[in-house]
Amino acid sequence: MTVTPRRYHITTFGCQMNKADSERMAGILENMGFQWSEDPNEANLILYNTCSIRDSAEHKVYSYLGRQAGRKRLEPELTLIVAGCVAQQEGEALLRRVPELDLVMGPQHANRLQDLLEQVFDGNQVVATDAIHIMEDITKPRRDSKVTAWVNVIYGCNERCTYCVVPNVRGVEQSRTPEAIRAEMEELGRQGYKEVTLLGQNIDAYGRDLPGTKADGSHQYTLTDLLYYVSDVPGIERIRFATSHPRYFTERLIKACAELPRVCEHFHIPFQSGDNDILKAMARGYTQEKYRRIIDTIREYMPDASISADAIVGFPGETEVQFEKTLQLVAEMGFDLVNTAAYSPRPATPAALWDNQLSEEVKADRLQRLNYVVTQTAIARSQRYLGRIEEVLVEEQNQKDASQVMGRGRGNRLTFLPGDITELRGKLVQVKITDVRAFSLTGDLV
Repeated sequence: MTVTPRRYHITTFGCQMNKADSERMAGILENMGFQWSEDPNEANLILYNTCSIRDSAEHKVYSYLGRQAGRKRLEPELTLIVAGCVAQQEGEALLRRVPELDLVMGPQHANRLQDLLEQVFDGNQVVATDAIHIMEDITKPRRDSKVTAWVNVIYGCNERCTYCVVPNVRGVEQSRTPEAIRAEMEELGRQGYKEVTLLGQNIDAYGRDLPGTKADGSHQYTLTDLLYYVSDVPGIERIRFATSHPRYFTERLIKACAELPRVCEHFHIPFQSGDNDILKAMARGYTQEKYRRIIDTIREYMPDASISADAIVGFPGETEVQFEKTLQLVAEMGFDLVNTAAYSPRPATPAALWDNQLSEEVKADRLQRLNYVVTQTAIARSQRYLGRIEEVLVEEQNQKDASQVMGRGRGNRLTFLPGDITELRGKLVQVKITDVRAFSLTGDLV
């Protein structure tokens, strides 16, 4: 008698933290004997790992869910799970809206998926959104890439930015121990991974909650210490980290990045607005002058470093003059990439309740104008690569051109080159850049 394998499908919305969580949950499901299904309609367990940072991402989840809830009415053995930030934010309200759901679980519960599913298979509808201490994770994630990997170093966030739902849905900061992080990286090195991105919602806060302080009262262990500690893991050729917060970004950290050959010259530091009054209303805890000093210091130590950022337009009360300061900051700082968004009111955040909201038309207009400046700046920044030889880590085949492979330089620019993926995947190659665009490059193997 042949037993048909149970099949699972995961759809991930949102940030790198969510992608890392999805990989861990996939690892747990495969441990339980499930097999991956590319087609959600052929899976008998469907998990949506959700994001609540924008309204649009939330609506998309509900439309996907609606389709599968309809299917479940015909196939009662289908298991439906909503994980991640929308799950944490909505909790039991999700069950009222979609009674076909079997499990609603917040991001802190990703490691507990097997226990929670066992309760579901015993016939229970389960909601797991209570705050817990995140257990050290021993499950091997099912990694989407064979070349680059995410490694969580700190979960949660203690900041209270007035627009942001993350602290409500991901809980308080919890740092993993340096030993656990290094052990995970050593295992990745053994498996042939070449690049690791250390992840945290606010990665510069790493170590604040670990025991021990120095004689001067500062924290015993910081992100800078962690970089020194993991910078020589065998097999790992490149290290990146994200996401940084300007309030905690130190010169000592910049110096470490300049000194450690495996740490890439690439920084992702959101500024959100170029106006001090808006930054204050956002409760960001720094000024645009301080932000500029950070970028200037990076450029002193690493003139060629690639810098990306995040910005929000149309925050409640933002005037045209204040918005223009954001445009000015982008034009003057020379970012390689800026992720932009129009402000979107999120549940249970202070700014959502303010009565000085801007119209959708104003927000759309400002977003379009900002994106234009971002693209122009990125085109100008790309020029420095023309004719240069860049070290590229080959990751994948170019989906649009089978004769090309794609990878990233140390500055994180997507780079295309002719080649065979079976031969080049995971290799560090020297590429002469022949063509530059705003956000990507093309070149030839040297």
